[in-house]
Amino acid sequence: MLGTDQSPAHRPFGARVKAFVALTKPRIIELLLITTVPVMFLAQQGVPDLTLVLLTCVGGYLSAGGANALNMYIDRDIDALMDRTSQRPLVTGMVSPRECLAFGITLAVVSTLLFGLTVNWLSAWLSLGALLFYVVVYTMILKRRTSQNIVWGGIAGCLPVLIGWSSVTNSMSWAPIILFLVMFFWTPPHYWPLSMKVKEDYARVGVPMLPVVASNKVVAKQIVIYSWVMVAVSLLLTPLGYTGWFYTAVALLAGGFWLWEAHGLQNRAKAEVTGAKLKEMRLFHWSITYVSILFVAVAVDPFLR
Repeated sequence: MLGTDQSPAHRPFGARVKAFVALTKPRIIELLLITTVPVMFLAQQGVPDLTLVLLTCVGGYLSAGGANALNMYIDRDIDALMDRTSQRPLVTGMVSPRECLAFGITLAVVSTLLFGLTVNWLSAWLSLGALLFYVVVYTMILKRRTSQNIVWGGIAGCLPVLIGWSSVTNSMSWAPIILFLVMFFWTPPHYWPLSMKVKEDYARVGVPMLPVVASNKVVAKQIVIYSWVMVAVSLLLTPLGYTGWFYTAVALLAGGFWLWEAHGLQNRAKAEVTGAKLKEMRLFHWSITYVSILFVAVAVDPFLR
């Protein structure tokens, strides 16, 4: 903790600005925008209005940033006890809890109004729904109560796909629903390898992530199951007529490599490999690359059909 003889408001201005930006978790939001913008290209079957893209990205950033700030406000007690979160602004004292709460609520209100007044109200309600789901359902209800927390809580991170589509069409279709399901089945095998790496952190604060309450063998098996379903769902876009040969080829190649890594992790877990040799973070890092590649293919495919 920083010294308590000086209030957060009297910290250096530059450091305070960085702290408020950190409350929004920019690295996570980058991933959300990667799944939003390409869907806009798919919905438009070409290049969408660039002003609309900008407004959707700004609204999405503010909404997700508000959700992340409120998450840090609620979780500030356990963040202070976990190594991976020990430098978050509320823990270091760079931002006060009251400031964080006000900041998160402000971003939620501004993002909803921005979507509603400049994009459309369907996107606004989807955005607000994602925020409330992450803050209330995941952070407040599921996270500290069930090992399936990330499975159902991950729905919030899937909604940007629907927002990207609705921002262009002001409607829904099977294409965004399929991509929503891809992200739904992607989230557990994306996050569980990281949870395997830091399970002592979660165990120390009583958060029952699956790797905390189950063996590596069980976790790896679940990762493989979700991975196969994810890859299978990702291939549904083409037979339904939404994508062509380019997306299909990319989905097969990227999905095949994902399954190779997932089964490799399972084999090491079965062999009771532990520590650095388990290499669980290989799948975690690849999962981010996979999403980027897959959704770039979603954006490029309309130009090659």
